[in-house]
Amino acid sequence: MEKSCKISKFFILCVVLGVLSVATIVTLWAIALTDSVEVVAPWDKYRLPDTLKPEHYNLTLWPRLTVNAQGLYIFTGESYVIFQCVKETDLILIHSNKLNYTKWGDDHLAKLSALGSTPAPTIKKSWLQPTTQFLVLELNGKLAVGESYQLDTVFVGELADDLAGFYRSEYEEDGVKKVVATSQMHPTHTRKTFPCFDEPARKAVFHITLLHPRGTVALSNGKEQEAVTQTRFEQTKSMSTYLLALIVLFTSVRVVMGINLLSAQIRIWARRKAISEGHGAYALNLTGPILSFFEVYYNTTYPLSKSDQIALPDFYFGAMENWGLVTYRETNLFYDPLTSSNGNKERTATIIAHELAHMWFGNLVTLRWWNEVWLNEGFASYVSYLGADYAESSWNVVRLVQNTILDDVHRVFAVDALASSHPLSSKEEDIQKPEQISEQFDAISYSKGASVLRMLSDFLTEPVFVQGLSVCICYRPKAVDASDMELPGTVHDIMNRWVLQMGFPVVTINTATGLITQKHFLLDPDSVGSVPPSDFKYWIVPIKWMKAGVVQKEIWLLEKEALNNKLTSGHWVLANINVTGYYRVNYDLGNWERLLFQLITNHQVIPVINRAQLVDDAFNLARATIIPTILALKTTKYLSKEIEYIPWESALDNLDYFYLMFDRTEVYGTMQDYVRNLVTPLFQHFKTITADWSKVPDGHNEQYNQVNAIRMACSTGLVECQNLTKGWYSQWMADPDNNLIHPNLRTTVYCSAIAAGGAAEWDFGWNMFKNATTASEADKLMSSLACTKDHELLNKYLRYTLDSDKIRKQDATSVIVYISGNVEGQTLAWDFVTQNWEYMFTQYGVGSFSFGNLISGVTMRFSTKAELEQLQKFKGDNSEIGFGSGTLALEQAIERTTANIKWVDENKKKVWDWFLRETA
Repeated sequence: MEKSCKISKFFILCVVLGVLSVATIVTLWAIALTDSVEVVAPWDKYRLPDTLKPEHYNLTLWPRLTVNAQGLYIFTGESYVIFQCVKETDLILIHSNKLNYTKWGDDHLAKLSALGSTPAPTIKKSWLQPTTQFLVLELNGKLAVGESYQLDTVFVGELADDLAGFYRSEYEEDGVKKVVATSQMHPTHTRKTFPCFDEPARKAVFHITLLHPRGTVALSNGKEQEAVTQTRFEQTKSMSTYLLALIVLFTSVRVVMGINLLSAQIRIWARRKAISEGHGAYALNLTGPILSFFEVYYNTTYPLSKSDQIALPDFYFGAMENWGLVTYRETNLFYDPLTSSNGNKERTATIIAHELAHMWFGNLVTLRWWNEVWLNEGFASYVSYLGADYAESSWNVVRLVQNTILDDVHRVFAVDALASSHPLSSKEEDIQKPEQISEQFDAISYSKGASVLRMLSDFLTEPVFVQGLSVCICYRPKAVDASDMELPGTVHDIMNRWVLQMGFPVVTINTATGLITQKHFLLDPDSVGSVPPSDFKYWIVPIKWMKAGVVQKEIWLLEKEALNNKLTSGHWVLANINVTGYYRVNYDLGNWERLLFQLITNHQVIPVINRAQLVDDAFNLARATIIPTILALKTTKYLSKEIEYIPWESALDNLDYFYLMFDRTEVYGTMQDYVRNLVTPLFQHFKTITADWSKVPDGHNEQYNQVNAIRMACSTGLVECQNLTKGWYSQWMADPDNNLIHPNLRTTVYCSAIAAGGAAEWDFGWNMFKNATTASEADKLMSSLACTKDHELLNKYLRYTLDSDKIRKQDATSVIVYISGNVEGQTLAWDFVTQNWEYMFTQYGVGSFSFGNLISGVTMRFSTKAELEQLQKFKGDNSEIGFGSGTLALEQAIERTTANIKWVDENKKKVWDWFLRETA
């Protein structure tokens, strides 16, 4: 081990320089950008030149909420931007996309005027550059350094239903169609609304005016100054263009109001019926406490005078952190105690906390460029659990920590173990085009970012981590007291390996020799040649470990490490306690056998999170051919005695891979027998503690695991379970106005009953979906309708995704993925995607983030050479159309399919034989 170094009172320099400035990442306000790689002309680059700095925008927009003579919804706009010249230039580039401009008297698309004593040069030529999305102005002279100028434009845009920029959302109320004008500017859609310097570092102040019909209300980032048909808003803080929000909605939309501890106005906006039925009350009650928590956590007061949050009928993302006006999908903001599950409640709390965390980290302190998305999203994902825990003090923080293991660590390991993964921090020059920017918003940025930050917080301790963060937010240098902490190097040196290097290590502990080693973990070891070269030979790994249940002194692993006391005592060793480190762990076979024996004899000696870890590590090590597949399967044998949620969830997640690989083969039936035998004791356990299903188990984990017990017992053919779910669903069909199925169980019960039923059960579910009054109930039904075994019904459901009157565009790709998750729907969904790709690519939102999820979802089962050929043909056939944000997902699908083919060839017979022996 290299010589350790103590953290001095100047530790914060390490944090700021080492973590937040790994690649010169964060700026408080707009700062100069580096030039892009030179191409033919400046307007053929995707990045703005560093010649102009915006100061403020004055924008007036008028959205039309009825169609014009051409059958289109449009908006008209007038804007001017005041900018300063920071480098002499005779060229103005400003972003613009899909806008039609009114020409000025000199026949140009904009008017330029000087605000200082030096006259502005005249415009020589103006045109639109669609590929790079610029309005280009060539000048007859040069702009003067230090002088400010004003650029005026008048334009028209379509208020389309494409869920991007300034767009329209529709819903029906009392039989009348209502149209909402709303916005989604993130990450590069502000330019579709008005001409702007649409990069995150180009911050400016916004003066917004919205014209709107009588009977409507206008909202934006600042407080509105009331007017009947014209609303002006207080000027914003200096902020990035992507944080702008613009909404015009009917006054039938209602609001619940409250005041937080510092008197900032809090409002929850939603459809009238949703508010009148109390669906916004939970969000209102959470917002104040969460804002107060983050004020303390960041050591900075909430910077705005209001906090609006609105639920929108049509919204592509889960939510968006617009400064002062956060937008949500309805299902993520609403909570209805009568129809929402505990999972819905927890998701609402964590998503609100995630978005409000951005009010500081992301909005107040902003990324310079999109190659560092992980800092925005990783931080917000990490602290969302802390904010939710504070607001919901009755929840056990351990529960939320366990969520991070399942939802973040295990989730992202699957992606980060591919050779086509990417580092947290990309090179700035590699992220230029809008679709490349969209690709950055993936599991790596969100979940790996959160996991690595959680590891950093753990080895620094949370108080030191928070002190460093607050210094960055406040930009107030001060000392941090961490003088007793020992690290094997600077934070900068440690974290560079986790941030700038793709993937993660598998740490191997040999208890016979005491030697600890590491190497890059890849699901397909043969793909090592495809891994880009790294500047680092190893990771610096913090290892917390125990021997026979007794916690030992923490180890820092560099390239390799030999323990002084070689582990030859015969006791089992377990590393990465509570999975605070972002790595997998392997052992010599002797230690694996000792751990398996401990699980069988007394599993509770091993911490519950590590029981989940052992299962997950073993299955993935087996997929990487590091340990035998049968050894991984043996980690599930003890589950017949396990009642805790997280080990069961981990095991079921990993067994899902076996189902994906084998549910179209002869292995499937025997595997079903094995899993049914495992889950039956859990099913009977919950039957007992719920007094024959008449009450709800105590605690979130117990409720989640009750769902697992019923879901798996029914899906593996336990007749008692299937009769139970069919009976509950039949009772509801007989009395549609009285649904007695508990909200926690509805998704599972609906799916099980629809799978076992026919057209009558499906049609009933469809009607209930179309008439659902809450988004969470609609989501449960939407996913469950994909469970039918009837191919005719599945094909009909697929066709519905092409009709936004039946399935909203925001939900279309999700429905297709749900159907592909059904073994009966896999081929149908894939064929549907290949036949309709061009339509989806153009209609589901340009630059849509969902294409990656869609491609991953419909190819998860691919494990034959024929399917690999289909995938490669799909890539070739659509190369001209493109794949947008799904480009990387397509490469990962090809890599994953190649690995699946090899794995099935090597493991099918031995897995089948093992299941046969275990069920004999």
